[in-house]
Amino acid sequence: MAVATFCSRIFGLVREQVLAFMFGASSMTDAFYVAFRIPNLLRDLFAEGAFSAAFVPTFIEAKEESAESARRLLWSLLIVLTGTTLTISGLIIYFAPEIVSVFAPGFVGDTEKFEVTVGLTRIMAPFLCFVSIAALFMGALNSLKVFFVPALAPAFFNVTMIISMIALPTWMTSQGLPTVYALGAGVFIGGLVQGLVQVPLIIKHGFGPSLNGGLHPKTKKVIKLLGPGLIGFAATQVNLIVNTILATGTVVGAVSWLSYAFRLFQLPVGILSVSIGNANLVHFSNAWKSNEREDATDILKSSYLTGWMIILPAMVISIIFAQEIVHLIFERGEFGQNSTLMTSKVLMWYALGLPFYGIYKILVPAFYTIDRQKVPVYCSILSIIFNIAFCISLVPVYGFEVLALGTTFSMFLNSSVQTVIMTKDLKVSLFEFINLRLVKVLIAALVTGGMTWFVNSQVPYFEFNFYGKCGYLAFSFTCVFILYGLLLFLLGERSVVLKALSRIKKRLGK
Repeated sequence: MAVATFCSRIFGLVREQVLAFMFGASSMTDAFYVAFRIPNLLRDLFAEGAFSAAFVPTFIEAKEESAESARRLLWSLLIVLTGTTLTISGLIIYFAPEIVSVFAPGFVGDTEKFEVTVGLTRIMAPFLCFVSIAALFMGALNSLKVFFVPALAPAFFNVTMIISMIALPTWMTSQGLPTVYALGAGVFIGGLVQGLVQVPLIIKHGFGPSLNGGLHPKTKKVIKLLGPGLIGFAATQVNLIVNTILATGTVVGAVSWLSYAFRLFQLPVGILSVSIGNANLVHFSNAWKSNEREDATDILKSSYLTGWMIILPAMVISIIFAQEIVHLIFERGEFGQNSTLMTSKVLMWYALGLPFYGIYKILVPAFYTIDRQKVPVYCSILSIIFNIAFCISLVPVYGFEVLALGTTFSMFLNSSVQTVIMTKDLKVSLFEFINLRLVKVLIAALVTGGMTWFVNSQVPYFEFNFYGKCGYLAFSFTCVFILYGLLLFLLGERSVVLKALSRIKKRLGK
């Protein structure tokens, strides 16, 4: 699953590279990112969060009754989701000018930018329906312990967008349309493809269309769980929306810089924490529903520690090599040196929140499994209020960069409160999660970071040619993980390190 997720995220990164090369950080890319923020909100919630948390445990319950029961539930939800999301899409299309006025108040005075944003919003609105269907199939396949293709499905979305960006701008120009509309078309088509590629596997496993007996009784349960789930998982995306609203009133390019940086920020989370969270959600749900509470607790504790362990070196890399990474990946074409500098500054602030965002992705689904849906809701509301207050008070003084720092602080607050509450719900000590092993991990990351920063500060990276830069970063990243693993080994975490090496050896052997 991690391999498939890695491929999907890499293609997502290539998508951003192509976008940066062709459009840079301009008023048109600002327009696209504002318009895409609306469907992307639901993509994050559905594809990686609330829907899986609500659907997977319920689908497993139905499957325990019978395969036919689970099949009916799947297609009952398909009808409900399709009808609901198509209605929402229609409302977005109709009220697009009003929505853009709320999401991008800074665009209202710029007629061209405003109209382009409205047009892109309308083009991409049906994506909400497509991503909902894709998420439904992904949850069903994950429940059947099929992880690879669902995790790979976003790669098809990204590839479709890349093709659209390359092939459609000329046609858009010939039709008298802005070239940036090619991005909107790519989102529309890519979302459709993302859902369709999973259909053959659904049918192969015996879960093809079925509406015998009408809507499944458990449909209402999923919808009931989904309501608070959307709020519980919404913290990060709502914070991004707040950031977008505030950024539109700062400098041209701010929305794009924030979006490029967040894409890089999401790469390690998507590859590592989301993979751990989705895979372990199934195991945790199975153990919990079987009343094997001790096993379920052990699974969650293991996920929690593993999440910290694998995310921290990624945080070190993202902070220390921020400018080098942005320069190598994005600085070409319409993406200039100033955009590199601005994006890298934002990335460093986002990167500080990597471990907290990773833990948040692991904990929230667990709360829905143990029927404590209100906890993520309250925590999300608390973190959103904090972020709004923080950003509104400091952006006028320190500029748009504060927006990324506010997101990091709010995620720290969110994940910390959830950790405390989860330990109480599981009736275990907080120190079973935050313990000496976690301290060792933090020490290893801190020492690794300090040594890496010192060495990197002595290296004339920007004097290297392209291949030299690639080689240096590849070598440096490898050294970070080796040093980090060595320190963990010396601190007594030998079993963890040896287990990781064994997995690497097996994969290399394959």
